[in-house]
Amino acid sequence: MRGSRRTADARTVPHLIREIEKMREEVLRLERRQPLRSFGPRKGSARNLVDYLAFRRFDARRIQEELASLGLSSLGRAESHVRGNLESVLRQLNVLAGRPVPPRPSLRVPGPAEGRAEIDRHARDLLGPSRPGRRTRIMVTAPSGVATDPGLVHQLLDAGMDCMRINCAHDAPPVWSAMIANVRRAERGTGRRCRVEMDLCGPRLRTGPMAPGPAVVKVRPVRDPFGRVLSPGRLWLLSEKGVVRIPEDAAPVVGVAGDWLSRRRRGTFVRIADARGKRRSVRVVALRAGARQLSSDRTIYVADGADLRARSRPGAPWDVTHVSVPPSEGVALIHLGDPVLLTARAELGRAEERNDSGRLRSPATFSVLPPEALASLRVGHHVWFDGGRVGAVVLSMGDDEVRLRVAHVDPRGVHLGADKGLNLPDSTLTLPPLTPKDLADLDFVVRHADVVGYSFVQSAADVRFLRRELARRGKPDLAFVLKIETSRGFDLLPEILLAALHAPSAGVMIARGDLAVEVGYERLAEVQEEILWLCEAAHLPAVWATQVLESLTKTGLPSRAEVTDAAMGARAECVMLNKGPHLLEAVRALDNILRRMEAHQAKKSARLRHLHVAERFFEPAAGGLSPG
Repeated sequence: MRGSRRTADARTVPHLIREIEKMREEVLRLERRQPLRSFGPRKGSARNLVDYLAFRRFDARRIQEELASLGLSSLGRAESHVRGNLESVLRQLNVLAGRPVPPRPSLRVPGPAEGRAEIDRHARDLLGPSRPGRRTRIMVTAPSGVATDPGLVHQLLDAGMDCMRINCAHDAPPVWSAMIANVRRAERGTGRRCRVEMDLCGPRLRTGPMAPGPAVVKVRPVRDPFGRVLSPGRLWLLSEKGVVRIPEDAAPVVGVAGDWLSRRRRGTFVRIADARGKRRSVRVVALRAGARQLSSDRTIYVADGADLRARSRPGAPWDVTHVSVPPSEGVALIHLGDPVLLTARAELGRAEERNDSGRLRSPATFSVLPPEALASLRVGHHVWFDGGRVGAVVLSMGDDEVRLRVAHVDPRGVHLGADKGLNLPDSTLTLPPLTPKDLADLDFVVRHADVVGYSFVQSAADVRFLRRELARRGKPDLAFVLKIETSRGFDLLPEILLAALHAPSAGVMIARGDLAVEVGYERLAEVQEEILWLCEAAHLPAVWATQVLESLTKTGLPSRAEVTDAAMGARAECVMLNKGPHLLEAVRALDNILRRMEAHQAKKSARLRHLHVAERFFEPAAGGLSPG
């Protein structure tokens, strides 16, 4: 046994030395081709990223197994210190082979501790200090209540929040100011620092406004499986004379003109005209100044103009009024195989129309914002709506419209309306990286935020554009987080990271919602791994985002799968939670999960197959590095 092991090693070790030397020479050759001087203090990080990309052009899986069989590093943790790992393995192999140990390289290369320390330093600069027992920070998307409830921020900080994210797609500067003021107040009260990150919307593609739906509301009781009423249907009647405050509940609201409401008392029966030509008797069950709530054990459809009748006493004349029902939000019900029309014209979207025999007159139509995005589509391209809920394929192109056929949708159909996200994964969009709204919001962000979130980053040029806009506003050193959420952004990630290394402080958010739609759900797991590897190689902090503990945040009860997902986020430098009714509970749970996982792992070891994104970086057409 011992003799056969020595014979195997005698054959294996020289082979491994040759393979590792081949890797090292290729890394050095490709590194020398890159202009690294312009990176200043980040030169070491830029060099390590280039080295990692060169290293990952090899398929090293078999070599990994052979190294591990000898009790050596399998190179699966080389991201933060590529040259140092290669040199260390080479020295150990030469010792095993009984050869002279090669001299250390003249250029000092970092080891694992130094690479890890560099990432931690950049994470601290961007996201603030970590907490004892938990190196991964927690970022929380601010709910609107943060603006009016200082105690909520205090609780979130105590629960484990390290950074608050404000989404500029919602609310407005006065609300943002109140949110930030409450964050600063909570910092003083708790003695904890909390970075404020503000996300710019970016060139988000979306459906345009829809034609209003019918002016009708549905009042429906809740029944048990036997049809017995568990809770009656409710309807609020509001005076149209002024602003009336009513409790926030799920009951629909309609308006009533004149003084009719003031004459109604609790317990009074009211007759209401149902849109189906029936009359229903309902009862007044709650009173508010200028408002009455009705209760019904039967389903009622109340349309605009429906009459209400009540009597002051039996036999008295009917006291009649009419209700005012606002139009419902316009939506189109989409089924598998349906035709859909996208238009660049500034018109209201509409649902499909059919004649009395059911034949299609016109398909569901949606305008697209910004309209120039349609020019990038071609026949056969895929279009995804509303975070992937509806998928369609381009059938034909017109001058200002595109005809689609729905290929992926829930069998029961999906309602699509205005302001739903669009993803065009097969298309190359040439939209400005910041919209006029983004530029206006950036004026506020540079004065009040610690970090700016940059959405839909697709190229190194986008990074340089943001840096110019920050410099123009007198804040060239403001930290930023690059949100990777398109297939093109992922394909060009090495160039994007190198452009970010020219800035004093930057990080990357793995925005898995849009990214999953863009690259395909089957690929999302490997894509998010590659982003983590590349960020670690560049010594840039990564933020693990989208739907983390979403069920817990929204319902108070987590799924088993999302707990595992949250634990996987411990390999990033920060995990982001979205807002929801149970946000505080979710922060506490995430803090607990991250602390437990920190005792079990730090990053992870990888299987080193060939990476296509690394190959592409060194292709002549890609151009490699460009000036900052």
